[in-house]
Amino acid sequence: MRKVVRTMKLYEQQLSREVIHKGRIIDLYRDQVKLENGKETIREVVHHPGGVTVLALTDDHQVYVVRQFRYPFQKVLAELPAGKLEVGEDPLEAAKRELEEEAGIRASQWEDLGKLYPTVAYVDEVIHMYFAAGLTPAKQHLDEDEFLEAELVPLDELAEQVLNNEIPDAKTQAAVLKVWCRLQRK
Repeated sequence: MRKVVRTMKLYEQQLSREVIHKGRIIDLYRDQVKLENGKETIREVVHHPGGVTVLALTDDHQVYVVRQFRYPFQKVLAELPAGKLEVGEDPLEAAKRELEEEAGIRASQWEDLGKLYPTVAYVDEVIHMYFAAGLTPAKQHLDEDEFLEAELVPLDELAEQVLNNEIPDAKTQAAVLKVWCRLQRK
């Protein structure tokens, strides 16, 4: 075991916060902070309410994937079903909602795969990742401004796509590799 000798506090104290932008999904803040050496600096922080993603696995090891146009990248990306948390919403309940809305699936078995911090330097978003099994069909009901196609992809093929840099989405990469590695160990 590696011994770590801590010589720093590794802490920054917020001195003030200025709202730069209040948006529909994100807010942008400029914080004045004091560093542990006594100097002051600015931190720009994007606040996001957080989200969920679900790897829904069929009995024959296929995964529900959605394809949708992602405006910032101007292209269609393959991702696991996912969505934004509403204020005060339980992440597991949000995961159940998103799986049904986007893929038209319900699950009887749920497992928490952990949290993902997608951009730690300047965004406070936390994505809660879930594994779902015991799947049964339900009715897909997309949001009014949501356009996507759901499909089944074998888990092994999806893992290969991640490893071959064909799936750039961080939450999809993390959840796929976690589940794929767990199943490889069994």
